[in-house]
Amino acid sequence: MARHAMVVLGTRPEALKLAPVIMALRERPSDWRVSVVATGQHREMLAQALGSFALVPDSDLDVMVANQTLAGLTSRLLTRCDALFGTERPDVVLVQGDTATVLSASLAAYYNRIPVAHVEAGLRTNDPYNPFPEEMNRRLVGALAHLHFSPTAWAARQLMREGIDASRIEVTGNTIVDALQHMERSGPAEISPSIRTLVSEHAGRLVLVTCHRRESFGPDLGAVIEAIARLAERFSRHCFFFPVHLNPNVREQVMPALAGIRNVVLSEPVDYATLLHVLKAAELVITDSGGIQEEAPSYGVPFIVARRTTERPEGIKAGFGRLVPPDADAILALATRWLTQGRKAKLAGRPSPYGDGRAAERIVARLTASFAP
Repeated sequence: MARHAMVVLGTRPEALKLAPVIMALRERPSDWRVSVVATGQHREMLAQALGSFALVPDSDLDVMVANQTLAGLTSRLLTRCDALFGTERPDVVLVQGDTATVLSASLAAYYNRIPVAHVEAGLRTNDPYNPFPEEMNRRLVGALAHLHFSPTAWAARQLMREGIDASRIEVTGNTIVDALQHMERSGPAEISPSIRTLVSEHAGRLVLVTCHRRESFGPDLGAVIEAIARLAERFSRHCFFFPVHLNPNVREQVMPALAGIRNVVLSEPVDYATLLHVLKAAELVITDSGGIQEEAPSYGVPFIVARRTTERPEGIKAGFGRLVPPDADAILALATRWLTQGRKAKLAGRPSPYGDGRAAERIVARLTASFAP
């Protein structure tokens, strides 16, 4: 009899990184029955990401409310996951990453004595407030999970340092590499004419900017904004493409400061195919994001991480990125040097440290072996 795997996701990165696992599980119908639960933590951006893989949730917990607090969000997630798990009784709950959805689903599964399998396990900064609240979320999930799918050997070592038995850890590679390879195999994507024009007109002169983390709101985000404005003035023939997150805290800072600059293009969040199209063409990425640190090496694109810490040191160690505290002068100096010296060309042919695109295959193999009828 097929086992029931319930995949719980709430944000765009979770959808992108769990989509390959969902598809791989569904390729084994004799072993697995799969249900996808969307919590709605980031409704619009979640739907956009799922649509990139033609995935439709089986359940929607609809937790999103205006101006929600972390405590309010977490309590609604916990209550609704608990009710669903109590009714459905899956054999395993799969989660990915470090969001409120991941923590709440893991705790609800524990309360219902359902094993948790954690994808992208072991990422750590060892600073409980940076990133906030993700660092503490993933530490707590580490204590709750039954199986830990680590993207790299470094991440696996962090778990073992915390006392997790090596027999419950599997180093798989990062599923984001599977996701982008799937998109490449799917053939030419539907990219809007305006984006295609922007990319073609700025070949060799395109910078991608993403910034949205909660701990960046305020002065840190302000420093990134200042750096972008000064770079746009210094590199007047370059285009700085910035898909602006839907979070009002981001938009209220970014829009007034950058909207009037001729060579800064502020857009609504783009779908995954469009993001990859821009990323491949970019000469540089300036970001506080986690996922793009993993995606950029697959295309040999250098990145500046405008944060004080990162839980993804592998890309930096491999030479693709540099961690720069959110300081406008520091970001400006490094970006200027890399754009002037042609850093991207120097990375050509360097392998990504985040895997070979077979992470989902390894995850499903271990799940099948661990939960055989």
